[in-house]
Amino acid sequence: MPFATGSRSYTHRFAKYVVDLLRGMTLQDVSNHLGVSWDTVKEIHSFYLKRHYSPPSLDGVENIGIDESAVRKGHVYKTIVVDLDTGRVIYVGAGKGTDALAGFWRKVRRKDLKIKHVATDLSAAFIASVMENCPDAIHVFDHFHVVKLMNEKLDDIRRKVYSMEKDTNKRKVLKGTRYLLLGNGADIFDEQHRTRLENALAMNEPLSKAYYLKEQLRQIWSQPMKAMAEEVLDDWVRQTEQSKIAQLQKMAVTMRTYKKGILAWYDCHLSTGKVEGINNKIKVMKRNAYGFRDERYFTLRLYALHDCRITRNVG
Repeated sequence: MPFATGSRSYTHRFAKYVVDLLRGMTLQDVSNHLGVSWDTVKEIHSFYLKRHYSPPSLDGVENIGIDESAVRKGHVYKTIVVDLDTGRVIYVGAGKGTDALAGFWRKVRRKDLKIKHVATDLSAAFIASVMENCPDAIHVFDHFHVVKLMNEKLDDIRRKVYSMEKDTNKRKVLKGTRYLLLGNGADIFDEQHRTRLENALAMNEPLSKAYYLKEQLRQIWSQPMKAMAEEVLDDWVRQTEQSKIAQLQKMAVTMRTYKKGILAWYDCHLSTGKVEGINNKIKVMKRNAYGFRDERYFTLRLYALHDCRITRNVG
């Protein structure tokens, strides 16, 4: 019959109506509204997504971002590759190790793509995978993840300072300062909060050193030229090494090791910001759908994430 496909129990027009409804309703809402099973609604949506978004085209892809996303409790991850120029998810791999990207690199070789820039965090698996499969690309280490790593070192120092402090009054000053220490100092406008932060820093030298080095770290990415940024980075590493604080000295080793990738930001001004944005969309999508048990359907949903008309409220 021209108005239906194969042995399906619904017409093309009905399927189109379901897809239109899914632009603003969840699977369960559409199921209840039309009086058909949830599985039928999902089947219609899966068929539509597969037809329009899978497999995603890799034509013209030059700049990519790679990151992992937790898809279920129990450390179940997916590795996603995003075209940084269009914001499309172009590959979804199982897990978060080097094996998760093997299928993507096979597609790159088959298409003979010339990847120019790759943005990732400091994951050893991602670094090894890019070096092995895309050695000529400029590999940029996302500066937000570098700052996050420094914040983790600062927070570790804060916890140890608090646990070792015996003076009750000083402990009261330190208690609850975490968000003040880890936030951007320039954004603290409340005088009471600023005074509390200054008091906490004044009473402990290691905490004070770590905080001001954390604030200085952002200057690496605010220089007008790459050469000047390198000078700032080298000076920061020297200060950190001389701090005699174990957590900061470890951070200095990390900065020195990944210096080339950190400064590569000046060559292309790329980051994993778009990938992080997609990860936030994934969290919202999972929350609306109360999780996904069908991995194939979940992958199709990821391929369509860039199209807000399709993914806005579907769950």
